[in-house]
Amino acid sequence: MRTFVLTLLFLPLLIASKAHATQGQDIRQTGFVYCVNGVVNTFNPQLASGGVVVDTVAAQIYDRLLGVDPFTYRLTPELAQSWEVSDNGATYIFHLRRDVSFQKTAWFTPGRQMDADDVVFSFDRIFNRKSAWHNVNGGRYPYFDSLKYADAVKSIRKLDRYTVEIRLEKPDASFLWHMATHYAPILSAEYAARLAHADHQEQLDRQSVGTGPFQLAQYQAGQFIRLARNPDYWKGKPLMSQVVIDLGAGGTGRLSKLLTGECDVLAYPSASQLSILRDDPRLRLTLRPGMNVAYLAFNTSKAPLDRAGVRQALALAINNQRLMASVYYGTAETAASILPRASWAFDSRAQITAYNPEKARQILNALGIKNLQLSLWVPTASQAWNPSPLKTAELIQADLALIGVQVTIHPLEGRFQEAGLMDMSHDLTLSGWATDSNDPDSFFRPLLSCGAIGSQTNLAHWCDSRFDTLLQKAVLSQQLATRIEAYDQAQQILASQLPVLPLASSLRLQAYRYDIHGLVLSPFGNASFAGVHRDSAKDKP
Repeated sequence: MRTFVLTLLFLPLLIASKAHATQGQDIRQTGFVYCVNGVVNTFNPQLASGGVVVDTVAAQIYDRLLGVDPFTYRLTPELAQSWEVSDNGATYIFHLRRDVSFQKTAWFTPGRQMDADDVVFSFDRIFNRKSAWHNVNGGRYPYFDSLKYADAVKSIRKLDRYTVEIRLEKPDASFLWHMATHYAPILSAEYAARLAHADHQEQLDRQSVGTGPFQLAQYQAGQFIRLARNPDYWKGKPLMSQVVIDLGAGGTGRLSKLLTGECDVLAYPSASQLSILRDDPRLRLTLRPGMNVAYLAFNTSKAPLDRAGVRQALALAINNQRLMASVYYGTAETAASILPRASWAFDSRAQITAYNPEKARQILNALGIKNLQLSLWVPTASQAWNPSPLKTAELIQADLALIGVQVTIHPLEGRFQEAGLMDMSHDLTLSGWATDSNDPDSFFRPLLSCGAIGSQTNLAHWCDSRFDTLLQKAVLSQQLATRIEAYDQAQQILASQLPVLPLASSLRLQAYRYDIHGLVLSPFGNASFAGVHRDSAKDKP
């Protein structure tokens, strides 16, 4: 995916040269500022592997066919008001809502409402390699590429104006859950056709058009995104007229911005700051269990990390208890599996890797490994699964030094793909994963399947045919017991081979000012801002 910088598209509220400097003052009358540390390389989540576009922006600009209830963890109707499953899970028919409008922006005025043509276009672009749109802006769709859906989807058909059929080559019990992720937005086929006529196809992913509660109004690279209210939103007009997403809220300045009122909402506050957040009467704090995991990936394509024994030894040297105390401050539990404990497929027999540096040294000596030097790649931005990645890396570095392994830390700005991580030059990667799906397949296949190596989401570069066979067995069955049995066996393979070391499953944290109401903190991450409002009548604490 190519990095790009969007021109300031239009300025409905502020003069461009003063927009960022004065946004806090002006927006307080009409909206709020959401602060998060992130990098934007596209506004289309189809092309992203995670980050601020998937975690924050997607739910504001776009809608999906299905959603997931943040409280019941069940599939819910969105743009599809109902659906049918047949052929044992190989055929899916979606019945679409009527009277859903696409956003009217400075670059597009819709001539019709959302219908089956838009759904067919959105998924044909991803799954049909022969589509004229498939290779626009790089032709990489990391999430769905990791699932190999371009090979799995047999056909996408419009049955009538408001009915779409998707046929798979074989049953897939996880398919609906993948359709409910924010990697599956519905785009405008009409907008795409106009761009193609003007020979500006690349703008589809840059000047976005969706059916969501807010639309893109302004972007300044590395600084902020301004979203304007979509007055024609099909669920009802959002309560606030604008949202500014501050992309520069990183480091020690994050809390300061919240305290001074420059930020109204702070995503992923540092766990070490919880006491300050709890004690300040101007602030509120929300915590919820999250479907996420922090992990350390071993590059299994490089010696000596291609040996399971070496990986096991390094895992024994890492003091998980210290990580919990020094990084998470009671807001996470040590992970025993790549699956969070909240997952219905979590193996209750899974064991946390013991801390035993003496045994680690013995294993390395027995394997003839001496003077081992490794590089550890680590992102700098706080994430849902890790509020302090650099501190975590430093603790791991110190732990491995005790067994004679020298680790050099390489901080990364932005997403892993843009940092060139997948060139396989790294040894270790500190990463994590959060999903907006309750199906375990949304963890296993994107992170550890053979197909996910090419999609750049399998950071361990690990491929095991036995593991992949179990994943296929699980999705072929509609029987929960069969799926659980397959996933149990898959987790046993992961425990013995250890391509990644699960570190923590974290609570989701969100801090905000006292007068902000209506925020939804979902265990799956992304949530709409349509219901957020400011209580201007409330007395200041």
